[in-house]
Amino acid sequence: MSLWEYANPVKFLRLSERVLPTLWVLAISSTVVGLVWGFFFTPDDIRQGSTVKIIYIHVPAALIAINAWFMMLVASLIWLIRRHHVSALAAKAAAPVGVVMTLIALITGAIWGQPMWGTWWVWDPRLTSFLILFLFYLGYIALWEAIEDSDTAADLTAVLCMVGSVFAVLSRYAVNFWNQGLHQGTSIPVATGERSVADVFFVPLLISMVGFGLLFLALTLYRTGTEIRVRRTKALLAREGRN
Repeated sequence: MSLWEYANPVKFLRLSERVLPTLWVLAISSTVVGLVWGFFFTPDDIRQGSTVKIIYIHVPAALIAINAWFMMLVASLIWLIRRHHVSALAAKAAAPVGVVMTLIALITGAIWGQPMWGTWWVWDPRLTSFLILFLFYLGYIALWEAIEDSDTAADLTAVLCMVGSVFAVLSRYAVNFWNQGLHQGTSIPVATGERSVADVFFVPLLISMVGFGLLFLALTLYRTGTEIRVRRTKALLAREGRN
């Protein structure tokens, strides 16, 4: 069985209908467990006090915000190379989820930063690139809505997605590029496997990250199915109009 089989809209819908019920249960339960554990059953930090508990929302949301854009990039490249409509619609479906996650990360970052830095916002390299990524999300969604022909919209948004990927990379690695930023380094560097988060905070944080990831996947699958059905309906209406 080839993965490309699910580029067929009918097979994709069948697959998503089978996996979504289980995925919703896993996503919601792991997110709830991670957040409840983190907010109510972990101690206050020695230096940051109870403020540190916003990490259970901020870090997972920021992680999904960045990786959602990379998922959109991959789906857009598949569209440009292989012209599979499901991949273009998946990128379109992921964008609203990504923009919400980016907004959550920006808001929680400001709430977390105010007591730590004494200000709600600084033009730190990571924060600035993250804000620009948020604007790219908005531009991506607006471009889809502004162009009537869906294939043309998919082409242009794919190009925009490639340009915006620069800021997704900067959002992830800006602290490594510019050491003068106020934002701390990554708490869980993937390359080294080291982390600056104590075990008492890390386990619920990991569960929250898994929960947010599954929630993103569930929402994207659901929205992609909706986009496929909308596209079908428009095609049927256009065909009836010609007849």
